[in-house]
Amino acid sequence: MTAAQDYHSPSEGVPFYTEKGNAKPRAVQGRFRTYKWWLMAATLAWWHLAPFLRWDRGPYSPHQAILIDMAGRRAYFFNIEIWPQEVYYLTGLLLIAAITLFMMSAVAGRVWCGFLCWQTVYTDLFVSVERKVLGDRNKRIAFSQAPFSLGKLGKLALLNAVWLIIAAACGIGFVLWFGDAPHLLVQILTLQAPPGMYLFIGLIGGFCFLLAGYARERVCVYMCPYARFQSAMFDEHSLIVSYEAWRGEPRGPLKGGIQGRDPKEVFQDRGHCVDCQMCVQACPTGIDIRRGTQLACIGCGLCVDACNSVMERFGLPRNLISYDSSYNLQARTAGLEPRLRLVRPRTLIYAAVLVVAGSAMLGTLLMRPDMRVDVLHVRVPLAVAVSGGRVRNGYDYKVLNMARHPRTVTLRAIDPANVSLDVVGGGSGSAVTLQIPADNVATFHIFTTSHSHPEGNEAVTFQLTEPGHPKVDIRNVSFMAQPD
Repeated sequence: MTAAQDYHSPSEGVPFYTEKGNAKPRAVQGRFRTYKWWLMAATLAWWHLAPFLRWDRGPYSPHQAILIDMAGRRAYFFNIEIWPQEVYYLTGLLLIAAITLFMMSAVAGRVWCGFLCWQTVYTDLFVSVERKVLGDRNKRIAFSQAPFSLGKLGKLALLNAVWLIIAAACGIGFVLWFGDAPHLLVQILTLQAPPGMYLFIGLIGGFCFLLAGYARERVCVYMCPYARFQSAMFDEHSLIVSYEAWRGEPRGPLKGGIQGRDPKEVFQDRGHCVDCQMCVQACPTGIDIRRGTQLACIGCGLCVDACNSVMERFGLPRNLISYDSSYNLQARTAGLEPRLRLVRPRTLIYAAVLVVAGSAMLGTLLMRPDMRVDVLHVRVPLAVAVSGGRVRNGYDYKVLNMARHPRTVTLRAIDPANVSLDVVGGGSGSAVTLQIPADNVATFHIFTTSHSHPEGNEAVTFQLTEPGHPKVDIRNVSFMAQPD
């Protein structure tokens, strides 16, 4: 078998990193290219327009539907409001995202990388701009090899200027998620925004410019950790971009053309692959998919579109390269019927984890209380002896009111009995009234006075209730220390 036919040859001697130039993919048309255009438009629209969505939360609350309010230490997602005390929801969200990614990989390989990853989306956009300015693949190769001239400098300046505009838009889109988008956008464009905001725009835009404009496929091959363990997510039924070697080999150029000839006779004693290199030229990472599954394949399917266009030109069946499983490749090689198995133990486990994690998050969100209490015993001093053989203890009593209206609550110590409360700057007695501002945390300094307890520290139970709302009954257990 010749080198051109060695589609399964190993890669001995290939260094870990090669100093080759960026891949210059050829423009192709087809189903997967259309999918990529639509998904690029959707992801970019979401990134730049979602911060402008409005959501009425009433007075004293922001009306941006999706907002990460760093100053207010709050995150908003439509009707959901996440407080710093609820950072565990972020952990749950990351878990769901990871399991979703694993499930997508088990079903359809690196479909995330090929269609939805931000590196892929922006690299695709930057390459599209490059194609408009410099031309398609052959013209870009000739341009990169041409000697320096004023014309070349002008085109490079134009290309980088457009890239910088896109990168700046990316950076602006990022900061709009952290403040009122319409107001921030006006501030940014009129140069009235804080210096720190321009710093973040520069950082995000700079990374976008460098990674999508110059690093490109190197991010996917060398920098992205997912590429390193992707194969652990696959099994024999995972749909990945595959070359049907049983049908394409032995490959080679077609001599004499096919016009006026029957394709069945022309390809009777040879494979359908005409070794045109179109699949290699269309690949954004520059690999030859005919060598089998590779780390650098991001599963974008552009080689499928390129190959299908060649197959149609020669009157051959489509999908010499296609999304297929290794099981089906072996089945077709043996003349057996291929089958699609989306439901299997691996995907069922991922789906079960997703259901459990999603249900747990949804359940806690729906049932979470709108008021929380933390009690912290003052350490210095732990306890003070007062007249009448009584003991005084101090506490920091924090009430988180997650409702968007002020509330009046009643605090008492219900166990042990005969404990009196004294709120600094407030009332005193067996029960005290506390005013909790809307959408805020109120901290009260409280003293308990009780009879001494010779046996040492004694547990105390605080009860917080809200008149007219019987469901509000929050109890916290602390301790009453005894003086030394």
